[in-house]
Amino acid sequence: MKRIKQQQGKKIYFASDFHMGAPSLEASREREQQIVDWLDHISKDAQCIFLVGDIFDFWFEYKQVVPKGFIRLQGKIATLSDSGIDIYFFLGNHDMWMKNYFAEELGVTMIPNELELDIDGKILFVAHGDGLGPGDRGYKFVKKVFRNKFCQFLFSCLHPRIGLSLAQYFSNKSRIHTGTKDDNYDGKESEWLYQFSKERLKASPVDYFIFGHRHLPMDIQVSTARYINLGEWMNYTTFATYDEGELDLKVWSGGSIEEFKGIQES
Repeated sequence: MKRIKQQQGKKIYFASDFHMGAPSLEASREREQQIVDWLDHISKDAQCIFLVGDIFDFWFEYKQVVPKGFIRLQGKIATLSDSGIDIYFFLGNHDMWMKNYFAEELGVTMIPNELELDIDGKILFVAHGDGLGPGDRGYKFVKKVFRNKFCQFLFSCLHPRIGLSLAQYFSNKSRIHTGTKDDNYDGKESEWLYQFSKERLKASPVDYFIFGHRHLPMDIQVSTARYINLGEWMNYTTFATYDEGELDLKVWSGGSIEEFKGIQES
C-alpha cells in the first residue's frame, strides 16, 4: 500500500495504452506529439502521473541496447520528473520487458504488477489489467511465458537486429496494428475486469479500480466501488483525474481537457 497526501491545488493523473510505435511511424509520431502536448498541459497542476501499461507497443531492453524512437515522449517525461512530479510506469502486456532504463534515465518508478494507493483515506487499486479476471486466457499464457526469466534470457541471446525485428513482427499482429477498435460492450457481467473487481472487493474495501488493457473507456459501479477503464490513445485520447476524493474520466481534445462519460453502468 502506497500512501499519498494530495497537495492543495494539485491533481493525480492516470493514463494507459499509448501503444507508441503502432500502427505506423507516421501515426505514432503524430500521437506522440498529442501526448507530449497533454503532458505539458497537465504539468501545471500534476502531483503524480501514473502511466498504467502498454505505453509502447513493444519494448525490450538489452544490456546496452533499447528500441530507437520516442525521444520526444522520453524527453518530456524526464523533464517532468526533474521538475518534481512523481511518475509511475506500470508494465503492460506489450512492454513487460522494461527493466531499469526508464528508472535510471528518466527517474520514474517502475511498477511490475498492481499497486494499491491510499490517497487521504480513499483506496485505489491500479493495474494494467492483463491476465486478471476469469477469462483473458491468452494474455495469462503470454504473461507467464514472457515474464519467465529464462525466456527473457533466451531472447536476450538473440542479436538485437533479429530480436527486435522478430518482436516487431508479432507486435504487428496485435489488435492495435490491425485497426481493431474494442467498442463491443455486452454489459458489465461480461467484462473480465468487472468480475475481478467484484472478487477483489471480498478481500478488503476499495473505492476505485483503475485499469487499462481493455481499450474501452468505461465507468462502472461495482457494489460500493467504481471500476474505471482508461481507454487508449489511438481512438479515444482518454485519461482519468483524481481530485479531492473524486475520480473522473476526461478526454484530451483539440488542445484542451473535456469531460468524457464513456460507457457507464450502475
